[in-house]
Amino acid sequence: MSIEVGSKVQGKVTGITNFGAFVELPDKSTGLVHISEVADNYVKDINDHLKVGDVVEVKVMNVEADGKIGLSIRKAKPEAERQAERPQRPERSERPHRPRNNNRGGGRHEARQPQENFEQKMARFLKDSDERLATLKRATESKRGGRGARRG
Repeated sequence: MSIEVGSKVQGKVTGITNFGAFVELPDKSTGLVHISEVADNYVKDINDHLKVGDVVEVKVMNVEADGKIGLSIRKAKPEAERQAERPQRPERSERPHRPRNNNRGGGRHEARQPQENFEQKMARFLKDSDERLATLKRATESKRGGRGARRG
């Protein structure tokens, strides 16, 4: 019996690691069920879900050229059963949609100022940038001055 991608087979768990479980398939080959493919919900410790010797149904996800076989327990389950296991999100409370107010006025309605064009924005940016650089330069020079500045 050859293992084909997409087929569902029974296998026996032969080993468990922190990243998944090794499952022996009917043709005596071994595949890996990654920890993310054990259950539909988050699996922190795989030992909570599987033990060595467990017989599980797995779906063959991929078969690589070097013989590695990727398996999935959660995708081997029927869709109805997967939906039943998945924790349901609580319903969102319906709120009326309110448009965003981007005028940062704390909710106050102020007269809108006309939109700036690119040149005005660029001029404002350069002015702010020059002011910040001058402030930084003054602060840096004041730290360097004073002690031991004069030599000679």
